[in-house]
Amino acid sequence: MEILAFGVQDDERPLIERAFADAFAGEHEVRCVDVFLNRDTAAVARGYEAVSTSVNADLGGPVLQTLAAGGTQFVAQRSTGFNNIDLDVAERLALTVARVSSYSPYSVAEFAWTLAMAVNRRIVRAANRTRDFDFRLEGLMGRDLRGRTVGVIGTGRIGEAFTRIAHGFGMNLLGWDIAENPACRALGMRYVEREELFREADVVSLHVPLLPATEHLVDAHALDLMKDDAILVNSSRGGLVDTRALVDVLRAGRLLGVGLDVYEAEAGLFFYDKSLDVVTDDVLARLMTFPNVVVTSHQAYYTEDAVTEIIDTTVRNIRDYVAGRRSENVLVPALPPG
Repeated sequence: MEILAFGVQDDERPLIERAFADAFAGEHEVRCVDVFLNRDTAAVARGYEAVSTSVNADLGGPVLQTLAAGGTQFVAQRSTGFNNIDLDVAERLALTVARVSSYSPYSVAEFAWTLAMAVNRRIVRAANRTRDFDFRLEGLMGRDLRGRTVGVIGTGRIGEAFTRIAHGFGMNLLGWDIAENPACRALGMRYVEREELFREADVVSLHVPLLPATEHLVDAHALDLMKDDAILVNSSRGGLVDTRALVDVLRAGRLLGVGLDVYEAEAGLFFYDKSLDVVTDDVLARLMTFPNVVVTSHQAYYTEDAVTEIIDTTVRNIRDYVAGRRSENVLVPALPPG
């Protein structure tokens, strides 16, 4: 069997090809393409029983129908999130769909703090100045983190790793989640209602999945609750933040700054070179004009360690599919309860 891997970055390609060669010794091969899976490219998969997709793939109903009509039976997504997959349609089409249920939490947690520190210490502005041999300090004053309060929205594996770094800074720890994490409790975290967290935190960082219940979790009301000099960081999913409301708050001169690795309308933008194109997304264009906003390209997960772990898990998912085994990574068909 040959597997078609969509959306493979140049840095990923040798890791994927080596992992497949080591795991399958020629029995199953992988073909890597740099195009991302969407309605326009789904037909490329005709004749491939298995495809592997990247985090920003379009796996909505029409794409899944095209895949199934072309003979695809198995989809292995190389990410944890699956809000881009229409699982009901996949089930109706008898497609097996798997994901990577977990990988290195440190990649995202460390990057979230990188964003927070870049905003707090005005790193982008400082670097741009010094490239022009402008070494003034005006406008570059930041704040110590020690003794300040961080609010962690979502305290799973990534949220816990983020909290451990905050603990190392000597910060006060607030958390919100549907279930408390004993490890975060042991670090001194105090779990509070979401509104109290937004009111009290000097840094708010998001580490929850995008679900109907969490969409626009940071809305106009939540932003109104935040301190005027707070920092907001989102390295999880773009849809957690109401970007229009965020722009309104920034336009009013509130918030010390914002670090975003994700954007709610990033599909078709992130992972592409749009440097020569006319930007038609007015919200993103306005967001980019604020000097206290740092936007990166959904790269928090993108370390050699995490990507290697993602690829290894994808290989195991393919092995399980070929052997007819089920694991916790399989989304469709769902495992029976218990």
